[in-house]
Amino acid sequence: MAVGFAIASENGQSNGKITLYVVLSCMMAAMGGVIFGYDIGTAGGVTSMEPFLKKFFHKVYLKKEDAKVSNYCVFDSQLLTSFTSSLYISGLVTTFFASHVTKAFGRKPSIVAGGAAFLAGTALGGAAFNVYMLIVGRLLLGVGVGFANQAVPLYLSEMALPRLRGAISNSFQLSICIGTVCANLINYGTEKIEGGWGWRVSLALAAVPASFLTLGALFLPETPNSLIQRSHDHQKAKLLLQRIRGTEDVQAELDDLIKATSSKSNNKQSLKIILKPRYRPQLVMAVAIPFFQQFTGINVIGCYAPLLFRTIGLGESASLLSALLTGVVATGSTFISMFIVDKLGRRTLFMIGGIQMFASQCIVGGIMAFQLRDHGGLSQGYACVVLVMILIYVAGFSWSWGPLGWLVPSEIFPLEIRSVGQSITVAVSFIFTFIVAQTFLSMLCHFRYGIFFFFGGWVVVMTIFVYYLLPETKRVPLEQMEKVWQEHWFWKRIVGEISDRESTNMRN
Repeated sequence: MAVGFAIASENGQSNGKITLYVVLSCMMAAMGGVIFGYDIGTAGGVTSMEPFLKKFFHKVYLKKEDAKVSNYCVFDSQLLTSFTSSLYISGLVTTFFASHVTKAFGRKPSIVAGGAAFLAGTALGGAAFNVYMLIVGRLLLGVGVGFANQAVPLYLSEMALPRLRGAISNSFQLSICIGTVCANLINYGTEKIEGGWGWRVSLALAAVPASFLTLGALFLPETPNSLIQRSHDHQKAKLLLQRIRGTEDVQAELDDLIKATSSKSNNKQSLKIILKPRYRPQLVMAVAIPFFQQFTGINVIGCYAPLLFRTIGLGESASLLSALLTGVVATGSTFISMFIVDKLGRRTLFMIGGIQMFASQCIVGGIMAFQLRDHGGLSQGYACVVLVMILIYVAGFSWSWGPLGWLVPSEIFPLEIRSVGQSITVAVSFIFTFIVAQTFLSMLCHFRYGIFFFFGGWVVVMTIFVYYLLPETKRVPLEQMEKVWQEHWFWKRIVGEISDRESTNMRN
């Protein structure tokens, strides 16, 4: 029996309740975010542990002991960055295959495949005795993350009621933050294990959320959108809708789903379809939003927070504790975003987060420019100010570009291009995550404090982009999302002209 409370949509499209069935399904699916977040936190933490560096990256370990090496260049190692960034190359390749699986077999099989691949990578990483085993393990982790990041945001947005889609979809970013916090907490504890094998515990414990995801996903229902798209079994989709909405009155929503599918039933979902002019706004957003998300500079914090804190002069334990604190702030801020995103809207949060991130990055860059030399660290007072500014930056990202970078792309695509659109989003995200992760330590060495002004400049560009080119999508049903482009001051010139042309051709 469905349990929940009634939520009526503004336009009557989705009568229903927040059912326990949906809540549990979305919680289980969001474990895909936990494994991603745990991996980000673990990778950043173990690369700051001296036993780990000594065993796998001995040259970096020796540079740490060399007083002649600049603070900014201690961790500049292509092999070390390859350990971190190899996951994203694997995820990039996987996401295109995952797109086909998600479309042809459903969201659920992709989530199961992601969990299984992550389990295999975890086993290999935890048992590694050389750097090659580590990197192969990372490649398998990338396969898991590629499947999960492709399927989970789609699953969450398709299961949610329109007016609560922002909150439910943001649970994916919340799960990433929770995974990162858990990893940072475990890193802080395992760093103190005598014998220098604590890093193995950190890597191996990723099997816990991966097991939950793999086994739990076997019991997940498929989404109604996917059922209609793949099998055209309208009765089965109706029964599922009634169960997940907790009401018998789902005909309006079902009709919208059928209409969205049948109107393009002859189109095969492919890259060729999304390249058509009518989908130009969605394609631009599928590329621009994940690109900008990575160029906020969040991977400076996400992948390398402990190394960054080591750079400004904090010790090993203090660096790991500071990274844990950033994870807690990120989780809290994402949680806040879940409650306000469907009230304030996507654009407002983008604006607030952009201003907040730009200001904090400029302050951090200024302090490092005037106070951090090539040798020695910051004074305790300045180190605390840098930490506070980084926390403010993380909070700004975590209620704006963090969750919205996944939410907006997952909700703007029509059903016929939804899977391939999501795959482009994930692929672009992986490409630029790889580029930033692979080059950051080298950029830190050469740009020094200028790295924060570099990313701050991009934050200005992306905030202007959102202000002028992204329409508001809060509370708009997925099946009616094309209207927001037809009414937008810029995109209506493209989409509107195409619609008029198509109508004329049909009349002729």
